[in-house]
Amino acid sequence: MTPVVLLPGMMCDARLWGPVMGVFAGRAVLHAPLTGAETMAALARDVLALAPPRFALAGLSMGGIVAMEILAQAPGRVERLALLDTNPLAEAPEVQARRAPQIARALAGGLAEVMRDEMKPNYLADPGNTPVLDLCMEMALALGPEVFRTQSLALRDRADRQAALRAFRGPALVLMGEDDRLCPRDRHDLMQALMPQSRLEIVAQAGHLPPLENPAATAAALGRWLARG
Repeated sequence: MTPVVLLPGMMCDARLWGPVMGVFAGRAVLHAPLTGAETMAALARDVLALAPPRFALAGLSMGGIVAMEILAQAPGRVERLALLDTNPLAEAPEVQARRAPQIARALAGGLAEVMRDEMKPNYLADPGNTPVLDLCMEMALALGPEVFRTQSLALRDRADRQAALRAFRGPALVLMGEDDRLCPRDRHDLMQALMPQSRLEIVAQAGHLPPLENPAATAAALGRWLARG
């Protein structure tokens, strides 16, 4: 079976995918960390250096953006593509403007406060889902302020990758949590339109992190993606 490369969201690690890992049983899985570089191009090269020659690729949020960069750099290596709660466009100027103050706060010892006040309120369909919020904080603090800095810069300076999606012909999944406020429905409709062969799946009772918020529905959608010819 084709191996799978999984890419996490910003300030997340392999634990993001933990509740849905059963769908990948029997496959080699690479959890690729998005650390150590401050451009999308360099992050994609790092993943490609670790990845098998040909693979299925799934990324959520920032992981989806890196997945699209991988597609731009090495389209022949990606057998199938799953993009979860992500955005193919370059970063909007108003979002770019928030990056520098957030980085400064994180580097000055305020990473937990940045995550609590500016990131976590936008993550979940149910803002009272304390176990998932606590896990998000644990992952972020484990990665630390320097990773927050490099990931923020990579997101700020990323390129538009619509052309890479338009050229892709393999089986594709576009998935979003129904209540995602960070990457709204229009972004996912755009990705589905760029890849007419793709399936658009909307996960109920989920916001920006469906694998953690509604793992059963997310795993089912990923299973259908893996089974497509």
